[in-house]
Amino acid sequence: MKFRPTNLDGAFVIDLEKREDPRGFFARAFCEKEFGDHGIDFKPVQANLSQTLLRGTLRGMHYQVPPAGEAKIVRCTQGAMYDVIVDMRPDSPSYLQHFGIELSSSNGTAIYVPPLFAHGYLALCDNMETMYLVSEFYTPGCERGLRYDDPALGIDWSADVTLVSEKDKEWPLLDLAH
Repeated sequence: MKFRPTNLDGAFVIDLEKREDPRGFFARAFCEKEFGDHGIDFKPVQANLSQTLLRGTLRGMHYQVPPAGEAKIVRCTQGAMYDVIVDMRPDSPSYLQHFGIELSSSNGTAIYVPPLFAHGYLALCDNMETMYLVSEFYTPGCERGLRYDDPALGIDWSADVTLVSEKDKEWPLLDLAH
């Protein structure tokens, strides 16, 4: 795996190192030792698979707070998606900054999302699937979210957003006055 730092401290883009032959390719998608070599202590407790039926569907922006803060490794396994993370760590130099990247089954790229980072993605095609490893169990009382269209964040989703869940539409806008 090749780790590329993003503009957000602790978040990485992870590219596959493919070993190819006439049958196709083989690549390591996760290795605890390689993550440790990059200062990442990641131990998955869940693997989640999501199918998104329609292009333009947005899922997110979700995160969990302590004691159930979760890190994620996110990869698109079918189709393509635009993935965005937002640093929600108040003491971070990149607090409220975001990073976006296209993940697709053809590029094989993944993103490491540290704890206390909001995460969301937009399907760029019909029948898109994503799989992600998560370091903490889903804990409803610790779940938080951001509005994907919050003007304080100014996220350019790279394509039109046409479908968002009611829950994700109802997250409050950030109040930066306090």
